Formats: sequence, C-alpha cells, structure tokens
Amino acid sequence: MNTDEQARELMVKNRHHEEHIQESMLNRSSEEVEQTANHIEEEKARELMAQERQNEEHLQESMLNRSSEEVGLSK
Repeated sequence: MNTDEQARELMVKNRHHEEHIQESMLNRSSEEVEQTANHIEEEKARELMAQERQNEEHLQESMLNRSSEEVGLSK
C-alpha cells in the first residue's frame, strides 16, 4: 500500500470517527431536550394539581362558612 492510499484510508477513518462523535453528541442532546421537556411537563402537572387542590380547599371552606352562617341565622 503506498503513501497516498494510506493517507486516504486515514482520512476516511478520521471522517467516520468525526461522524460517530457528531452522531453521539446529537443523540445526547436529543435525550437532554426530551428529559427537559418531560421535567417541564411534570412541573406543570404538579402546579396544576396544587392549584386544583387549593381551589377545592377554598370551595370547601366557603361551603363550611355558608353552612355555619345559615346555622347561626336559623337559631
């Protein structure tokens, strides 16, 4: 094998190595984006559940207050 063929072979190996590195970086980035998106969705779901729970507690408190007022008025 002459020097030109060796140089070409080395260039091909280097190119394949660079492509592999880029593909690995792209895969890692995609996974990180997906994980971040999932984390954001989970956080939004937690916030919505907390807000719903607060609304439910407020509704129950309002109903209790009304009931107490009605009981107090009927005495």
